[in-house]
Amino acid sequence: MRTSLVLLSARLLDPATGAFLPQTALAASDGRITDLGDDRGIRALADSGTTVIDLKGAVVTPGLVDGHLHPVSGAELTHGLDLSGCTDVDQVRAALDREVRRLAPGAWLHGWGLDPNVFGGRPVEIAPFDAVLDGVPALLLLFDAHSMLASRRALELAGVDGPRTFDQASEVVCDADGRPTGLLLEDAACELVERVAPQPTREERRARLAAALRAMAAAGLTGGHAMDANGDSLALYAELDEAGELPLRLRVAPWCRPGIDAEALRALIEQQGTGGALWRTDGVKLFMDGTIDNGTAWLERPDCHGESTHAFWPDPEAYTRIIGELHRAHVPTATHAIGDAAVRHVLDSVEKAQAGGGRGVRHRVEHIETVPDDTLHRFAELGVIASMQPTHCCDFTRADHTDNWSRRLGEERASRAWRCRDLWDSGASVVLGSDWPIAPYPPLGVMAGARHRRPSRDLTQPPHGPEQALTALEALQGMTVNAAYAAGEEHEAGRIAVGHRADLTALAGNPLAAGATDLPELPVLLTVLAGRPTHRAPSL
Repeated sequence: MRTSLVLLSARLLDPATGAFLPQTALAASDGRITDLGDDRGIRALADSGTTVIDLKGAVVTPGLVDGHLHPVSGAELTHGLDLSGCTDVDQVRAALDREVRRLAPGAWLHGWGLDPNVFGGRPVEIAPFDAVLDGVPALLLLFDAHSMLASRRALELAGVDGPRTFDQASEVVCDADGRPTGLLLEDAACELVERVAPQPTREERRARLAAALRAMAAAGLTGGHAMDANGDSLALYAELDEAGELPLRLRVAPWCRPGIDAEALRALIEQQGTGGALWRTDGVKLFMDGTIDNGTAWLERPDCHGESTHAFWPDPEAYTRIIGELHRAHVPTATHAIGDAAVRHVLDSVEKAQAGGGRGVRHRVEHIETVPDDTLHRFAELGVIASMQPTHCCDFTRADHTDNWSRRLGEERASRAWRCRDLWDSGASVVLGSDWPIAPYPPLGVMAGARHRRPSRDLTQPPHGPEQALTALEALQGMTVNAAYAAGEEHEAGRIAVGHRADLTALAGNPLAAGATDLPELPVLLTVLAGRPTHRAPSL
């Protein structure tokens, strides 16, 4: 068996213990780690066709894996005007004005990353931007990607002039006179306008996806749990894989929506396990609610506006039946559940499914933004994985609870935001991710956020719920050993061991010794996927 890669002068970090392995070098063949040893012994395994890299004392961890991201839709949604840095309406207006001046006549303006906090507690609507967007078709995606603002011209082109009825929780928000305010909540409403906007060519979409994935590899990611398979995303993954241009190992969970019939459910089940060398369909993604910021979460008590009182599935019991069928078919599920009622219903449904079919399937809950004490212990008791995105707490809420998320919930529920520490201590398996494009994908930033819980744009600000912070080792485990466990891959991923995948991340220093606020600046020197470098710093 020919050795394809040799790494020398490395400090090999075991995320299970936080200690360095006694070996300083490794060899890989056929995408697996085949040998661990000292530099001299491992160097002897190389021949003229082996890639040999002297890491000069760099720290090597198992490849970092994002537990929740959207590569294809993210590559599309982040194309256009980045509004994520705007902190008030005037800044948004100025950014739109500059973009409008660059647009060709009749062209659409696409913006993304708009934080509802810019409205300062006023209604989220298009009115503040009517003057600058006069006659311009525009779609401004809010940061949560569950809602958007459409300009008057965009609504006109789409023929949206009043409220609509949908089969799932979705809304064209209208004023007291029945006129759209421009705010569209959830996919079905957003699609009314999106479908009349110009669409990128397939070649453009492929190029954007490839560029995004390359950037993720350069940030140290070797894998991701992709929480959608919409449109032709699987075909795009297959093309990149076959061309040797897929720099991340992807585990893809296609969506299951309300109203799914028996035939479509069978198709989802039959699709499991299909894929290529570096990607596969594994699991199903469902939604139990929307988001707190736009009033579409499912809470046990209404928010301050009397909203967030309904499930995404009009009949929650239909969701429970689907979970039962998928469980019996040994299909793992990942359910978006942000509000306390949504999380409780998912756990209830899994418990019911297990009562009739054992516990051999690893189900997950995604996001878990606020849960009461009596819910925490159930994750470990049921073996349900807690998939968390700590940078959402860092960047979209505030320690003093003056942000939109916290105001909607009130003090009691806002005080139990993103309970990473409590879930971990209760025995739950906690997996960390970014939910890109909702938040930035660099994994060191995700791990740092789990530790410091401060706004990444201003680390001098106080943390939101510092008592919920994870340790440096726990944060690393959340993107290595726990991510492997969540995917049922603990026997071949998440550790540096002979026989495990040669998916590796090399850093300029020890991520466990770096300060939480300094961690995002730690240079990524090398990223290796299946024994093949996907990123290599010039210094190597």
